[in-house]
Amino acid sequence: MEIDLEAERKEILKRYKLLIKATKRKLEKTDKETIRKAFEVAVEAHKEIRRKSGEPYIYHPIAVAQICAEEIGLGTTGIVCALLHDTVEDTDLTLDDIKGLFGEKVSKIINGLTKISEVIDNSSSIQAENFRKVLLTMSEDIRVILIKLADRLHNMRTLEHMKRDKQIKIASETLFLYAPLAHRLGLNTIKVELEDLGLKYTNTEAYYDVAIKLKESEPERKKFITKFIEPLKDILTEQGFNFKIFGRPKSIFSIYNKIKTKHVAFEEIYDLFAIRIIIDTPLEQEKSDCWKVYSIITDFYHPSPERLRDWISTPKSNGYESLHTTVMGPDGKWVEVQIRTVRMDEMAENGFAAHWKYKESSADKESKLENWLLRIREMLENPDPNALEFIDDFKLNLFSDELFAFTPKGDMKTLPIGATALDFAFEIHTKVGEHCLGAKVNHKLVQLNYEIKSGDQIEILTSSKQTPKEDWLKFVITAKAKSKIKNCLKEHRKKVSEDGKEILERKFYKCKLDYTLQNVNDFCSFLKLPSSQELFYRAALGNIDVKDIKLFIRFKESPQKVHKKSSAPKIEQLVTNARGSSDMLVIGDDMQKLDYKLSPCCNPIPGDDVFGFVTVGEGIKIHRVNCPNALKLLSNYAYRVVKAKWLNDQLISFLAGIKIIGTDELGIVNNITKIISNENNINMRSISFDTDGGLFEGTIMVYVHDTKHLNHLIINLKKVKGVNRVDRMDDK
Repeated sequence: MEIDLEAERKEILKRYKLLIKATKRKLEKTDKETIRKAFEVAVEAHKEIRRKSGEPYIYHPIAVAQICAEEIGLGTTGIVCALLHDTVEDTDLTLDDIKGLFGEKVSKIINGLTKISEVIDNSSSIQAENFRKVLLTMSEDIRVILIKLADRLHNMRTLEHMKRDKQIKIASETLFLYAPLAHRLGLNTIKVELEDLGLKYTNTEAYYDVAIKLKESEPERKKFITKFIEPLKDILTEQGFNFKIFGRPKSIFSIYNKIKTKHVAFEEIYDLFAIRIIIDTPLEQEKSDCWKVYSIITDFYHPSPERLRDWISTPKSNGYESLHTTVMGPDGKWVEVQIRTVRMDEMAENGFAAHWKYKESSADKESKLENWLLRIREMLENPDPNALEFIDDFKLNLFSDELFAFTPKGDMKTLPIGATALDFAFEIHTKVGEHCLGAKVNHKLVQLNYEIKSGDQIEILTSSKQTPKEDWLKFVITAKAKSKIKNCLKEHRKKVSEDGKEILERKFYKCKLDYTLQNVNDFCSFLKLPSSQELFYRAALGNIDVKDIKLFIRFKESPQKVHKKSSAPKIEQLVTNARGSSDMLVIGDDMQKLDYKLSPCCNPIPGDDVFGFVTVGEGIKIHRVNCPNALKLLSNYAYRVVKAKWLNDQLISFLAGIKIIGTDELGIVNNITKIISNENNINMRSISFDTDGGLFEGTIMVYVHDTKHLNHLIINLKKVKGVNRVDRMDDK
């Protein structure tokens, strides 16, 4: 096929003029001359080369330069480097030639871009060591990253001309490295396009499935948006705001991600779009005006309090500022509303492209970015980092508020920093979380509370016999995991309470007391318990004795003679401090909100007489009154002692130790463990036995709710044939 060279020459010039027009910055005469010189050098250098599509190669550098100028907002140096970015790698031009023509800075950036191409574009995958080199180069000058992003964006836009295997490699790399980089640099528009194009080539079917459904639901969506914004328009105009309000669909990639992670159908996703309100207001009034708009919206539509995100007071680590709320709109549909100013919107969408316009207010962002690059540089310059550790560290720095972990099949899960293996299990699926027994991280066995590092590959081990435990709540940080565990515990408690009903009925019958609703409620009040379910639960645990019922019968016959006694452990007894302070520490089940720890030297559990001791640097430590260290603390540091009590209905699991001594009989260990496993709601953490000359000594660590629970177990263990002594241990 004959090529019309004259037509191509005209097209090249036309594209060059569009590039100059697209430049966001004001270009001086010398700037235009430098760009023109770079353009001519690039045209000459690439004149014999064509792209896979058959077009002249020069179309690519011009397109990259246009993205740099128009969408990223780079100045003359950036545009010159974009035009020349492939010359050293693909043509006869050398770095020295570039340096001679355009100076040191341009040659340094071109060198960086060339190194990246050598590593990424020619290797079959991003190896950890190569990855390190890439980032080291990128972090030398921010423009290296930005031009590389523009280069990648244009490659993704023209990826249809590549072979399938190349498409998958380039698209996967884009999702792995380039889209997150764009996000970290606040280039939202580019990030969204890279993600959508990445999905288009890595999972074409899913991409078109979402795209078609979005197109089909568009008329209905437009109708709903109009209905939603009409009343808001009137009142915002009335209040004198200069604003734009519109509905904006979510990206295909983010909708696909939601379908995958939340296991919901397209039709079930309520936030397919967000309503965006952009107000034009002076810098000093931005915050107060955004909150005024929020107030107007929530007067019209009920907000969901859990879904308020204030990124104006504390912008995201990539500089993103906006106020997000989710409100109940017409037809009972939840709608996300984003409120921001013109400046915030430009910054959010274009990052660097908006920088030069808002110099005075972007100083913080510049320094944040410089600090981030500095951290990366320091980390990368470590002479011999373990390759995997390096990727972990880098990922952690790149996404400072979130981490990524992978399933054995390579599916990526996003979790907040500090998430544990148990959080990951619930992230996969509720059932996986509920039956989670442990995890293998990078093929090594870890505990449930193992804190995930970015880049970990995690395999969750499950067992149908495993169920959530109270102390799991201390191991998780995600809202999803916490709520699922609480629901399970509630359900379990309900089931245990059902068994407790029958136990209580038998005990009532034994004491010749009618099992009526009235008697159950009265007995509940007598024991100062919050509900009958709590009563049944305690009965199932063995915490309700026949003597409690007898005392209740006597109380019914002559209330004034009987001193009311709670079956709850003696948790109301307090230790007064030497100064007689009226301050009291109430040890509740909302433990994370109180700055106190249970002291390991005596391991207190509810029901023990306790006191709080103010330590230096470790908050308050709770000790038992008969703790080995209590005497010293109470006598020498009385001024640092506070009174403490347990909440009456405290039923969290606490760790307690038991020491057993006896004669070494056949099967005794089996008999002891059987007692523990038959005991309601007691979980064993560890067990060890040692025999010597026909005698054995064993230590068992168990989770119990309170002293009564523990004493009940001790009584049953004493009944085992061959057991001579069972004592609670003072320390773990």
